[in-house]
Amino acid sequence: MISKKFGSITAVALGFLFAATSCDRTRNDKGYEYFPDMAHSLAYETYATNPAMADSHAMRLPAANTISREMIPYAYPNTPEGRLQAAAELVNPLEATPENIARGKEQFTIFCIGCHGELGNGEGYLFTSGRYPIKPASLISEKMLAMPDGDIFHVISAGYNTMGAHGHMIRPDDRWKIAMYVKNELQKNTVK
Repeated sequence: MISKKFGSITAVALGFLFAATSCDRTRNDKGYEYFPDMAHSLAYETYATNPAMADSHAMRLPAANTISREMIPYAYPNTPEGRLQAAAELVNPLEATPENIARGKEQFTIFCIGCHGELGNGEGYLFTSGRYPIKPASLISEKMLAMPDGDIFHVISAGYNTMGAHGHMIRPDDRWKIAMYVKNELQKNTVK
């Protein structure tokens, strides 16, 4: 009889002990965690300070001589000679299908419309709002009508004058599709 009573009292006492130690009143302590490093990241936030680095920055540049996945290093330099060479040597490997032109329009809307405008005339929001003081190039000018696709691809990839390089943001196929859209749609709709 004593053993059953002792067993019941022990079970109740252990239950109370478990309930009292499993949570706290503030709910800040969740109790025992099996793998705490999986619940609480050891990584630093992007702009946080990192005491392990000499400059205390957590965000690091990619390692030297590495490339992003699916990005091919661009072989032509950002010089006038490099632009001429790219214009002469690069040929659009994609066919001007409605799907490719539609994708080019989509990418143009994402990356180009803010500066060059919906019509490609250089009257984008950043210029017309006064946020950017230099008027972007018109993509429907006589000069641009004469440019090959390779020149447009090069300018998107490496930049030109005040336009920055976008090659690190836009995949090569999409750069060709933007060039295709500019040549086949924007310039086709230009009043001559």
